Amino acid sequence: MSSTAQGAAGASRVATIARKTKETEIRIRIDLDGTGQYDISTGIPFFDHMLESFGRHALFDLEVQAKGDIDVDLHHTVEDVGISLGQAFREALGSASGIKRFGACLLPMAESKVEVAVDVSNRPYLVYQLEMENPMISTFDGTLTEDFMYAFSQSAGLDLHIEKRYGKSPHHIVEAAFKGVARALREAVAIDPRETGLPTVKGAL
Repeated sequence: MSSTAQGAAGASRVATIARKTKETEIRIRIDLDGTGQYDISTGIPFFDHMLESFGRHALFDLEVQAKGDIDVDLHHTVEDVGISLGQAFREALGSASGIKRFGACLLPMAESKVEVAVDVSNRPYLVYQLEMENPMISTFDGTLTEDFMYAFSQSAGLDLHIEKRYGKSPHHIVEAAFKGVARALREAVAIDPRETGLPTVKGAL
């Protein structure tokens, strides 16, 4: 059995989540043992690009279909996708038996560099230090990245730390963050062939 193809017990690590509110309607499918294939449509072009990069660099197969009140504000859609993606991630992870649990990435992008560390602990916490002098990326407000990461980390049960080492371009800073989170998670959810159960002394994550 390939340690990268299936969970510790050979179980499929796939989940589908559907979420509907008065503000958004979202469907997400994720396969943690995919090849980085994606099909993303949120109505927000830059956000689509970030989610595509997330799936590709995490090697998660990811489908995201979202409709929201983006004529009012982008916030509801971005946050609700974060909530739904976190729920799908957690469901796909299952018992988490055999995973490496921790992951980290120091990711450069042009003049920017962002450091990410993650613990798939089921004890959610977000440390977010991604300041931008001008957060606008076309019509996308880069400060929405924090809303997304908070919603995602809370629903997924992640202790997630994101820190900008340096950088000027908001596009590069935000993209480095998404790719860094993806790469760190790719490492954290990988099956460790030496791990025989849950990576904790507590008996549960």
